[in-house]
Amino acid sequence: MAKIIDQMGDSGAMMRNLWNPARGILNAILLLAVTSSLGAGKEFMAHFPLDGNAQDVSGNGNHGVVHGVRFVKDTIRGKTRVVGVFDGLDDWIEVPHRDVLRFGKADFSISVWLHTESPLDDIVGDLVSKYDAAARRGFVFNVKHNVGVPTSPANDRHLQFGVDDGSPNLKWTDCGRPGKAVLVYTLTVHGGHLYAGTCVAGKDDAGRVFRYAGGTRWIDCGAPDRCNAVSALASYQGQLYAAVSKYRLRGSALAESENPHRGGRVYRYDGARKWVLVGTLPNVEAINGLVVFRGKLHASSMYAPAGLFRYEGGNTWNACGSPEGKRVEALCVYNGHLFATGYDEGAVYRYDGRRWTHCGRLGDNTQTYSFAVYEGGLYVGTWRSGRAYRYDGDHRWIDVGRLGNELELMGMSVYNGKLYGGTLPLAEVYRFDGPHSWRKVGRVDHTPNVRYRRAWSMAVFQGKLFVGTLPSGHVWSLESGKSVTHDRSLPAGWIHVAAVRSSDRLRLYVNGRTVATSSVFNSASYDLTNAQPLRIGFGSHDFFHGRMSDLRIYRGALNAGDIEELMRHR
Repeated sequence: MAKIIDQMGDSGAMMRNLWNPARGILNAILLLAVTSSLGAGKEFMAHFPLDGNAQDVSGNGNHGVVHGVRFVKDTIRGKTRVVGVFDGLDDWIEVPHRDVLRFGKADFSISVWLHTESPLDDIVGDLVSKYDAAARRGFVFNVKHNVGVPTSPANDRHLQFGVDDGSPNLKWTDCGRPGKAVLVYTLTVHGGHLYAGTCVAGKDDAGRVFRYAGGTRWIDCGAPDRCNAVSALASYQGQLYAAVSKYRLRGSALAESENPHRGGRVYRYDGARKWVLVGTLPNVEAINGLVVFRGKLHASSMYAPAGLFRYEGGNTWNACGSPEGKRVEALCVYNGHLFATGYDEGAVYRYDGRRWTHCGRLGDNTQTYSFAVYEGGLYVGTWRSGRAYRYDGDHRWIDVGRLGNELELMGMSVYNGKLYGGTLPLAEVYRFDGPHSWRKVGRVDHTPNVRYRRAWSMAVFQGKLFVGTLPSGHVWSLESGKSVTHDRSLPAGWIHVAAVRSSDRLRLYVNGRTVATSSVFNSASYDLTNAQPLRIGFGSHDFFHGRMSDLRIYRGALNAGDIEELMRHR
């Protein structure tokens, strides 16, 4: 019998465990030993080894239903294990709701091993969630990628854990104006900090980069170039890169900048106010988008002539062409491809590393502006209908509604379980409550006597949603529910992560070390009760793309010592 099971390979893992009583007894003893060492009040709600199936071995009977997930052998810290492989397209595990999975107002903890690849051609996505989107109630735990927002990857491999109970209390805070900004062109989180790229109007002023220092304070990180805008920022190979532009302010119905200097260059940040030139894109006046695709930094030309360019190191950029000579603007990595919006027609395009594919036009719109990946789908913002569309395959776009009476949907971000979008001409911010409903949650620019106000850029940082504006040049932040973010890119390969809800804080751990703690709040006021299934590898962001092992959910708040103990016993 053992020989037959062995010949089945990885698919025989579950049968092997069941057939071998000695191994089952040993696993039970080890499980009891580790759990007992965590102390009183810290008992299993569920435990999914993911070693060939989705069975809950805690004894609580929370067995999962596998949707496409494969199980293969892998090595974690020198030990061979069977682990779950999630393809990032539609693989996930569904655990039906039961009373034992009622999280309510109680403390709880999540521990899991995950493996991600580098380079990536997709979003990492959700680890585990139990969240009712309609009621905005429950918890989410994911690896955040907000890309194409609208010019930059605002968040890149950032761990996020959040709770909400549908509270109507939304708190907006004015975070100040970076320098002389008339436009906060880009917001990007890198290395534990929030950076802003600005556009200025003065003849002798140049676009600059600023680092947020809390309150209304911004630290000047210098002007990479002499032109009037830093139009995009991106984390690449552990460093911060900036694209510069001569932005035509008349495109936002403002007086044109008298700054005569062309942009079209990319720089690498070297600390303090130092920037190192890494190349000039040929015949490019302004750069609209930056993104990392399959391990290479890519940049798009904002104005004619059209073009996408790939960074090859040093000062070398190679042309990647464009779809039928059309400009490509916002850039987003999704499901193995690079997607791009466009200003020459209301369409979206897809690039596979060699050739372009036209993905269809979106209604009667003339321009497409931004991307977001929400609940596994690709969403796009438009001008001039102010509507959002969801991708349903080439030349198939589903209209998911207009944001109030606005004309343009600018930056979009997934934040604490929901999708948010910023608009023109009133610089309003909306939350998507689906399937066609957008709820206004605030307005972030009240500049008088102008035609257009824009809620342009967005990023998630320190558990809040930040929004950059035109023409006031201010940054605002929103807190909805309570969340905590690890604002540094997670490393590739196998790592251990944990999320803890305690009586007054949320905490995140990576490889046994505390990496982020939320601000103090009354956790008992958040009732997370909902009847939705527990989802492993899926949630409000995207299907998980990677490998997963040994998912544990505990009742009670584990401390740092407990987390380290779990990591050492893998």
